Amino acid sequence: MKEPDDQDPERERPNRSKSEDRSSRSHAKVLEDAIDQTLTEGDESYFEDDDSDMEDKEGSTSSNEEDYLESGKTSQEPPAPVEEEEEEIEKKISESFFYDYTDLVAAPLVTPDSGIPLDLLTLQHSFGYDCRKRANLQLIDSNSMIYIAGNHLIFLNFKTKEQSYLRSCSGEGIGAIAVHPHKTYFTVAEKGHFPNIIIYEYPSLRPYRILRNGTENAYAYIDFNDTGTLLASVGCYPDYTLTIWNWKDEKPVLRKKAFSQDVFKVTFNPEDDEQLTTSGSGHIKFWEMALTFTGLKLQGLLGRFGKTSTTDIEGYIELPDGKVLSGSEWGNMLLWEGSLIKVELCRTGMKYCHNGPINQIMLDEGEVITAGSDGCVRIWDFETIDTADVIDDSGLLEIEPINELVVDKNVKIFSMIKMDEVGSNFWLAQDANGAIWKLDLSFSNITQDPECLFSFHSGPIEALAVSPVTYLMATTALDCTVRIYDFSSKNFLTQMKFKQGGTVLIWVPQMISYSGAQICVGFEDGVVRILELYDPKGVMVFAGRKKILDADLCLRHVFKPHTAEVTALAYDRDGEILATGSKSTLLIFCENGYVLETPYPAVEEGPDHDVVSYEIHELCMKCFHFSSIKSKILRSMEIERRQKLKEEKEMIKQERKRMLIEDLGEEKANELLAQEEEEIEEEEEPLPAIFIPPIPSPILCGFYSEPGKFWVSLGGYDSGFLYHCEFPPYDKNSDFKTQKDEPFDFCILENTEDNPIHTITFSINQTMMFCGMRNGAIRVYILDYKDILLKTLKNYWHFSMHDNNYGCVKGISTSFDDRFLVTVGADSNIFVFNLFSELELQETIKAKVPSPRLGIETETIPEDIEDPKAYSIENARRKREYDKLMKEVQEIKTKKKENIKVLRNQFLHFLVMNKELPTHMQFKRTDFDIDSKIRADINKNTAHKIQQVEKELAWDKEKHDLGLKKLQRRFRDPLENDTVIVHAIKSDHTITSYRLVKPSKYFKLKRSSLAERRQSKFERFEKEGPGKKDSQKDTAGSISIQEESIIDKGKKFRPKTLSEIMIENQIEKIRKLIHKAEKAQLKILQRKKEWEELYKSKPDDDYEDPKDVQAIKEAQTYMGDFNLKTAADYKIPEHMRINAAKKEEELGQLDSLVYRKKRHMNKCIISLRDLKLAVVEEIQCLIQELKTIHSTLHLSKHLPIPQVPQIYPDEIPEKRFQYDEETLVKFKQKQMKSEGEKLEQGRQSSSLSTGGGFLKLSSGKDGYPTTRDSLSRSSKASYGLGLDILKTMEFEKTEPTEVELEITKRDEVKHLYMQQYLSDRIQELITTFDAELHLLRHQKLKLDTQMKLSDLHHVTLFQEMLLLKNFEKQENILQERVNFLDKEEQDMQVRTERSNTDIFYSRRKKFSKWKINETLKEMDEKKNEINTLLEQEKALYVGFQTALGENNKFANFLMKVLKKKIKRAKKKEVEGDADEDEESESSSEDESSLESDEDESGSEDEVFDDSICPTNCNPALFELALQLREKRLDIEEALVEEKKIVDNLKKEYDTLSKKVKVVGANLNAAEAALEAYQREKQQRLNELLVAIPLKLHQIEYVVLGEIPNDLSGTLVFSNHSLENLQKRIVQLQDENNKQHKLNKECRERRKMLIREKREMSKTIHEMEETVRQLMISKFGRVIDLEALQTLSVNTTLEELKIRKLRKELVNAKEMKIWEEKIARMRWELMMKTKEHTKKLQQMNDLCIEKKKLDSRLNTLQTQQGNAFQTPRKADIVAKEKITELIHVQAEQITALKEEIAVLRKKGGLILPPIQSRPEDTMKPMDH
Repeated sequence: MKEPDDQDPERERPNRSKSEDRSSRSHAKVLEDAIDQTLTEGDESYFEDDDSDMEDKEGSTSSNEEDYLESGKTSQEPPAPVEEEEEEIEKKISESFFYDYTDLVAAPLVTPDSGIPLDLLTLQHSFGYDCRKRANLQLIDSNSMIYIAGNHLIFLNFKTKEQSYLRSCSGEGIGAIAVHPHKTYFTVAEKGHFPNIIIYEYPSLRPYRILRNGTENAYAYIDFNDTGTLLASVGCYPDYTLTIWNWKDEKPVLRKKAFSQDVFKVTFNPEDDEQLTTSGSGHIKFWEMALTFTGLKLQGLLGRFGKTSTTDIEGYIELPDGKVLSGSEWGNMLLWEGSLIKVELCRTGMKYCHNGPINQIMLDEGEVITAGSDGCVRIWDFETIDTADVIDDSGLLEIEPINELVVDKNVKIFSMIKMDEVGSNFWLAQDANGAIWKLDLSFSNITQDPECLFSFHSGPIEALAVSPVTYLMATTALDCTVRIYDFSSKNFLTQMKFKQGGTVLIWVPQMISYSGAQICVGFEDGVVRILELYDPKGVMVFAGRKKILDADLCLRHVFKPHTAEVTALAYDRDGEILATGSKSTLLIFCENGYVLETPYPAVEEGPDHDVVSYEIHELCMKCFHFSSIKSKILRSMEIERRQKLKEEKEMIKQERKRMLIEDLGEEKANELLAQEEEEIEEEEEPLPAIFIPPIPSPILCGFYSEPGKFWVSLGGYDSGFLYHCEFPPYDKNSDFKTQKDEPFDFCILENTEDNPIHTITFSINQTMMFCGMRNGAIRVYILDYKDILLKTLKNYWHFSMHDNNYGCVKGISTSFDDRFLVTVGADSNIFVFNLFSELELQETIKAKVPSPRLGIETETIPEDIEDPKAYSIENARRKREYDKLMKEVQEIKTKKKENIKVLRNQFLHFLVMNKELPTHMQFKRTDFDIDSKIRADINKNTAHKIQQVEKELAWDKEKHDLGLKKLQRRFRDPLENDTVIVHAIKSDHTITSYRLVKPSKYFKLKRSSLAERRQSKFERFEKEGPGKKDSQKDTAGSISIQEESIIDKGKKFRPKTLSEIMIENQIEKIRKLIHKAEKAQLKILQRKKEWEELYKSKPDDDYEDPKDVQAIKEAQTYMGDFNLKTAADYKIPEHMRINAAKKEEELGQLDSLVYRKKRHMNKCIISLRDLKLAVVEEIQCLIQELKTIHSTLHLSKHLPIPQVPQIYPDEIPEKRFQYDEETLVKFKQKQMKSEGEKLEQGRQSSSLSTGGGFLKLSSGKDGYPTTRDSLSRSSKASYGLGLDILKTMEFEKTEPTEVELEITKRDEVKHLYMQQYLSDRIQELITTFDAELHLLRHQKLKLDTQMKLSDLHHVTLFQEMLLLKNFEKQENILQERVNFLDKEEQDMQVRTERSNTDIFYSRRKKFSKWKINETLKEMDEKKNEINTLLEQEKALYVGFQTALGENNKFANFLMKVLKKKIKRAKKKEVEGDADEDEESESSSEDESSLESDEDESGSEDEVFDDSICPTNCNPALFELALQLREKRLDIEEALVEEKKIVDNLKKEYDTLSKKVKVVGANLNAAEAALEAYQREKQQRLNELLVAIPLKLHQIEYVVLGEIPNDLSGTLVFSNHSLENLQKRIVQLQDENNKQHKLNKECRERRKMLIREKREMSKTIHEMEETVRQLMISKFGRVIDLEALQTLSVNTTLEELKIRKLRKELVNAKEMKIWEEKIARMRWELMMKTKEHTKKLQQMNDLCIEKKKLDSRLNTLQTQQGNAFQTPRKADIVAKEKITELIHVQAEQITALKEEIAVLRKKGGLILPPIQSRPEDTMKPMDH
């Protein structure tokens, strides 16, 4: 497939951008008319969140009006208001609208009027893959995938490996991609200033929709919802904007800032489009579209980690119930509920789920799939994760994966996507280490191994080299690979992997390798390797060789010139010298601004074994220390610009002056110009300052122009120019660090101020200069022929290819014939371009791989240098000289030590001679010391050195201790018992214990499973029981009785009155009468019940026992049915069905049984070992005693001393882990010996012999033939023996006496006896131990046989468990289906049983009998109620007829009154709206029916009037008729209600019965499917091979006396089972005879019972006739004795009497209370009367006094004038008091002001309040 046409007619990029801006604004206006502007609530919230979005949207690009709008818009006139609705529809974007790709795609930037074609470079192929970009792998159809490569989107057919390309429209890179769920569209989210999201249609690749202004710089992730209607995008730094788009309308729905740090991912919840999740750096956030009062909003809830460490979250998945499962950096899974971590999931033993971050989590077919950086894909059970919860304070829950797939070593899975292949479970995986894998996650017996579809470089590509003879290129990167490509035929050929990453690579010149087959590669550890490329097809083919590739690499040479990474490689022109550089190198460009040039040294041929160093002395090196001139260049350019501006102004001024002189004259013109100059005069801005960066700008690349001259490109401040430099003359004495050199020329590079040139190469004819830019763009300058001075460096072609952010071009090169251009970048991409040429390329060009050299297959491959710490060739040379010097020094030390040894031996000889001298002549030991302080100093120095050594070795000691602990935890701690081998003493027999590991994970394992067998209906019936409801009712009754008793007990005791006693006596009397009647009735009912039970228990004539029927049915079903499990129609019984959980439990039981038996045997063997240790120790003691006895006996009478049994090291394996200094010394000596250092070993042994060494010998080791106790006893015995010998020697000369001789003989006899006894005892111990060992060995051999059988059984069980796990998932689904349908059927049955018992009784099932009985009981109650109502109605008529009597002339009238149907008001009860509606409906129906009846009877009773009693009619009978009519109507209404209930239940049953049939059919189908699946599972289990060891005598299947070769048709059967079957035959025959005999007896018994039944019936008939005759003779008729017995008192009348008594009692109490109140009120009235009388008397007295005062007042008025002639004394006193009060108040005001001033100050004290004196208060004046 070709790339869409990307030609752009416009040549100049700036002009194009301006035109695009203008067109975008014009199109924005079209958008306002074309797109429906009706905003939803979400749109309103969107504009509220970001008011600038509308303004940004106006600047977005669009198509033209005619293409954008639907057809039919022929006029620009505004439509009429009537057509407003049609206009609104027309404004929507047409479904068939597409943008023009050529108007959108970014085109190369070409210098105007340069004539450079736009297609100067055409992309031919891409060999790279940005494997570290998130979600950079999408499946677009079943055969094609898409991924981002720089500024291109690659379409790769992974079956044909063909590529097609889609270029970025922004020209600044692609941020993210996504594919529509229907695979009909795909989305490209670009980079740049406010980048667009473009939705393309597939497979046409036409732009369908453009989403604008979603972020500021770039998009990080995009995702469709499950239905594909919405699109979510999240931006990168700095805004991190989360936007939800209605992408078909190109409208943002909601927008909000996601977080303040990097956001990695955003996804919709598959179950709810209104929920989203984002995750990123140190956070996870849960979003929800919430409808608020201001509109639709995005509400985010930040996840809180709590106790869990904060982590970056790469992968997560939304679960169906709203929870979220995410990964973590350390590899565990976090289950989020709400915004909190519910539980952290890990593996058993607190192991991480993955060893590293979990990058993706998926939910597929009920399983959770996780992919991690450890290269593993693990499958987890969804149910376990979904229901997980914490069990302790740690917050961790241990689970285990169901399945696991380890892809490969050094694999880091970054993302996965499922392939659309029917019937398979294949996935494509993105490997962050540079690969695309195809994974099979079916985990079955035919699961395919992981397949690497494509392999690429991972990370930045460091170097590129192109073959000088053919279309081959080589690349290397830090991923430790060197790869070879054929870029003409677009094929990857081969690769070679190393331990370290490659940093630089060149192709060996043709003058060295004529065929161009060698490549020189430098690595980051300083190693340089020369590789040879050859065609393996030309090599001799060996048997068993793998598939022959098109090319292969082999290692030719390897050496290590540097200790740091190799940064440069170069050959001289003659090919004699290879220069390698590390951080600095013939033309050497340094990052710190230095450029060095050195002549290559002369090659000296000859042996170099005497050369001490490869350092080259007196090398004439020229240095150019770059000094920045950019500020000077900018200053000169500014001066030049200002000068031109001044000249232009001067020319304008002269022209104006000339014109003014012509118009005004010279004087006036000069005056006017002078005034204008004064007004216009401005201060000139200062020139830019000279600036030199403090840190030199890095030199990025350079090349020679002439000898001694070169061009360089710099980064940092000095970017934007190419500088032409020249080396200064060589001066031996100059210091190049202090010199400053400036370029003598420069070239301005457009638009490279922040985007410098990073690498440069030229075409063969030097007419084109290819530049690789820092932002990943490629720039091609067109030069004149051999224009090395770059005078024509002006016209260029510029286009972005690699990623603009991190895709710096690391290498660029042309092919040997300038037909192709190859670029590599830091974004892992490799692009191959066709160079524009008038000559067309051949259609099929293929590179020629060099043929192999003759004998290349027999050449030895040089030993590679894999250790990064290996010596470089310079260090190796110096190390060799150092070792040589150290060897000479060691020889001198050895000679000195030999001399010291000789002197030491002489000194020891002198010490021995000194001891041989008499005591008085011997020298003291201290006399030999020359100076006593010397030894003390030596010891002190030795101790100090020991401390220093301990400090130096502390880290190593701790390291080795940790290593030892790790080894113990890994290998020893899991062991419960190590292997112990106990050897017999006399024989060679041994017994070995079991190497027992701690119990496995299946030990005591019992896992719950969904496939557990459901309870059958019979089991449920037995479990619940028929008396469940009865028990509930009884319980409720007992509770109510208890409550009543509690209430009764709570009443307080009070004395009873006479009336209460009378009432209680009357109640007790009535209660006894009622109890007597109820007792009689209960007795009658009990008797009836007994008769009913008796009749029910009576079997029918054709009755058969259910047990017998079931037994007969089973016999008929299974008789003769000997189907094996291998039969095709074998039906697995429900109780025999097995699943993985049961099999794991069975496996655990087997492990526990084996474990117990092995542990018991190990205990026995350990006890036997301990017995041997005790026996050996006892034998040692006995032998010591024997030696003592031998010392007293003559040699001829000695018995041979038996050897002490040996304790072997493998009998005490725990001693291996016990060591002392001697053990360590021996281990060190062993190491030294293995290394070949014999001299050092001798020195060590000599130092040990003198005791001056660091380690000291131990006193002995446990576990060897002699123990410490035995050694001590032997030493004591030998010491005692020595004393005896000395004593005998002292008295040897004296002759013994007879007594002494007698004693000596007795002692000799005693010693001979003891000698024999001890020898026998030793033999007895040895024999007993060997016997115990033989017995235990025999038992262990039997146990070994059982263990081998258990191992075979364990293998079988494990295979069955794995197989069952594969079946478990589908089985769970089927089992859930069956359980669901079974539960639904049970619910239906319960509801149906309540509807109609009569109908259901015939269809009930035997397993739900108790439910049917309950329903029958309820229906019987209903029937009894109906019968009771009918009997009441009948009794009503009979009673009325009796009341009328005979020959009553008003009988017909009164009967009509009774039977008349009248309309009555319906009694409504407030029980809810539903009940009221139902009652109203029923009442209306009843009314309508009654009205119809009245209408029908109206014709007969037109004159009938029941409101008036006829004359001469008994009024009592008339009233009775009316009362009975009301009762009749009540009975009829009750009957109608009961019948309606029955009818409704019947209708409900009919509906439910249909549902029951459907559910039953579905249940049968589901059970059939489950049964078929169980049968399939059983067949798969049958296919498993089971190993059963048999002996020859156990095989009874022989043909012609021989065992046949084929035993497939045989059956393995135990003899015990066979004997049981034979015994069963005899038992069945006996049972058959017994059954025949029993049948005969039963027949005779039946005949006798029939005869007895006939006689009993006759007797019953006679007794009934006798009873009837007695009743007639006594009562005159046959009466009902039961009714007579149940006669009782009239309860209603008695209750009314009791109520009357209680009412009278209450009234008497009230009357008494009111009488007391009346008496009290009378007393109060009398007291009030007395009080009023007293008041009247007081009033009389006051009136008399008033008269007296009036008379006195009249006399005083006459003397009024005399009283006011002099000042009144009272006035004077009052005035003085007022004055004093004023003074006091003034003082208080002053004090308050002072207090306020103090309080205003900081820290002021609060004074106590001022209190006025009591005498200062003003008293009221008397008037």
